[in-house]
Formats: sequence, structure tokens, C-alpha cells
Amino acid sequence: MNYLYLWLNLGSFIVPFLFSFHPKIQFYKKWKGFLVGVIVMMTIFIPWDIAFTNNGFWGFNDAYITGYKVFNLPIEEWLFFICIPYACIFTHYAILALNKNFKFSEKTVNGTTVLLFSILIVTLWYYYDRWYTLINFIYALLIVGLVFNRNRALLQSFFATYLIILIPFFIVNGILTGTGIDNQVVWYNNDENLGIRLLTIPVEDVIYNLGMLLTVFACTEYFSRDSR
Repeated sequence: MNYLYLWLNLGSFIVPFLFSFHPKIQFYKKWKGFLVGVIVMMTIFIPWDIAFTNNGFWGFNDAYITGYKVFNLPIEEWLFFICIPYACIFTHYAILALNKNFKFSEKTVNGTTVLLFSILIVTLWYYYDRWYTLINFIYALLIVGLVFNRNRALLQSFFATYLIILIPFFIVNGILTGTGIDNQVVWYNNDENLGIRLLTIPVEDVIYNLGMLLTVFACTEYFSRDSR
């Protein structure tokens, strides 16, 4: 079981990687932008991860990791920020390759953004003292707000495909948080979050995933050669 987290990362990555060369998808043409996006995202999320780990806001079960660490983060956690975004962003482009019109209308994006902002701001008003909730929701407000103001059209496809991406997200993150296994791979200090779980997944993880992926996606679009 020491390889569980590692295999979850590699298992999430390998099939999208192989299909990246499919003539209808050609995700490999966006690798440059994706790489920039991952670097930008990790510049933000890795220090956040290190700080939260060192302060006991979350942590990792030694029974499910190999034991190799960099800056007190398991090597599997570093791989998470590469493998999972790769699988998710690939899924976004694969869906659009199958149906280029798979997107929300501008009106729906406007309404979704207003609703999302309202939920996040109201929640922060009452639970600003929970570190995971606080940092996570503030970052989501910033990145969604930035993309909404700079290139709202990106949110039309992103919000639509994100609903599909949530399906594998619940499978992988469910296992990481204890679904179907004896214990948790990643544990959370509930004093620093809302304490609300979707099965075994903290509800904040849905927003965390959104902020992480939107960061990578926006950079992928901006820096990819064929999208400029």
C-alpha cells in the first residue's frame, strides 16, 4: 500500500498522455502552455501546501506513500500537481474535440460567476477563521475574477467541462481521503475547514481543484502557440 498515492498519480496520467497524440485531440501541441501553467500554479500551490503541512492543517499517511520527501512534501504530492492537472486539462480539450459547442452561454457564465462569488464571500464572512477555507476561497475569487475580467470566453468552456471533470475528481480524491480503503492517504484538520464532507472529501476540495485547474487552463490557453 506504500505505492497507492504514486499509482493513483501515474494511473491518472498515463491514458491521457497516450491519447495526447490522437489526431483529433493533439493535446501535445499545447504542452508548452500547459508546462507554463503548471509552473505558475506550483509556484502558488507548493508553498501553500508546505505551509499547511508544516502547521498541521493537513498531512499524509505514511502507510500509503513511499517515504521520499522534498521540503517535507511526499514526492507523490509533487507529482499530484503535474499528473492530475494533466489528466483534467486533457479531458477539457478532449471533450471540446468531440463537441466544440460544449460550453455555457455568456449569460450562464455571468450567472454562475455571481452565484459562485456570492457563496464564497458569504461563507468567508462567517468562517474567515478557518485557514483552508480562507486561503482556498480567496484564491478562487481572485483567479475566477481575473479570468472573468480578462477573457470571459474561457469560462464558457471551462465551467462546462469542469462538471465532467468532477467525476474522476471524486473517484481519485475520494480514495485519497479514505473512500474504499482502511484509512486516509491525505488527512485534514477539521478545525481549519468547514467540516463538511462530500462522502469523504472536504467540500473545500471542489473549490481548490477549480482554482488549481483554472490557473493551469488559463495559462495553457495564453501561452499555447496555436491559441495566440
